[in-house]
Amino acid sequence: MTFFWILWGFDAFIALIFLYFFFIGLTDGSVSSFNIGLWMLILAGLAAILLGSLGLMKIDYLGIAKLLLGVLAVPGFLFGLMTISMLFIKEWR
Repeated sequence: MTFFWILWGFDAFIALIFLYFFFIGLTDGSVSSFNIGLWMLILAGLAAILLGSLGLMKIDYLGIAKLLLGVLAVPGFLFGLMTISMLFIKEWR
């Protein structure tokens, strides 16, 4: 059960990052009628993962809920690892 909440918290952090960039884009005009559909799909997908995993946990499908959270957590973790490694590696050859 603890692993579920770790994954859920990590996915919620990723969703907050997307929400931050969405609202920043609304204020500076980079989110417009041209790409609002893509933003809505991304935000709906994030909500589906977070709320869907909570729903699956409530009906005792904890394994499937963890798999659903892993869909976002694994690529997010790998991207974060790559970003951190780029900060600490001085030369790329």
